[in-house]
Amino acid sequence: MDKDQARGKETEGMSEWKQRPPYRIHESNDNFDARYEASCHCGKVKYQLSREEPLDSKLCHCTTCQTQHAAPFQWAAIFHKEDISFSNGHHDLEWYDPTDKSIEHKLPCKVRCSFCHSPIMDEGRNMILLFPSLVHFKNDQDKANFKPRCHMFYGQRVMDIPDGLPKWSGLNNESDLIEDSPPELVKQTERKREEERAKRFEKGENK
Repeated sequence: MDKDQARGKETEGMSEWKQRPPYRIHESNDNFDARYEASCHCGKVKYQLSREEPLDSKLCHCTTCQTQHAAPFQWAAIFHKEDISFSNGHHDLEWYDPTDKSIEHKLPCKVRCSFCHSPIMDEGRNMILLFPSLVHFKNDQDKANFKPRCHMFYGQRVMDIPDGLPKWSGLNNESDLIEDSPPELVKQTERKREEERAKRFEKGENK
């Protein structure tokens, strides 16, 4: 992909990324039921969401999110790429690959408005992480649908948040529960790990 296409400056016919989710514009016959509207700070980039609740909603405390958002943590909601439809400005986007520190459209990457530079989403290989603070919630129930369910990389936090939510030291379900995580969940996780360890031992995988 050349640098112009990577920055979204090529024509519709040449920028093939515009024809694929999450950037493809849904047609009227796609049965895309828009439940939410969202936009960046300047309003040049606008999109709709069709899913009522995200697949998951998390607060991430990793140092990359802290730096990229200039904030103590990031609130992110996970959606399928087909759950979003840009109503304006999908040609006004810029990408950043935090691994190689490049502006090429390489997955996974971070997506921003090219004008006001508001974070729009993190695009993964299969899913997208959207930022609920961009969504225009119409009522408390809509906001509740996006309520964070856990903290990730809490071991890298710069501030304590004693909210009673599960707090994983790294990736959720793949690291240790720490701080004020619900005690029952901690016990449940430990029981599950012991059961898995016992199964590996029976199969001789722990030798």
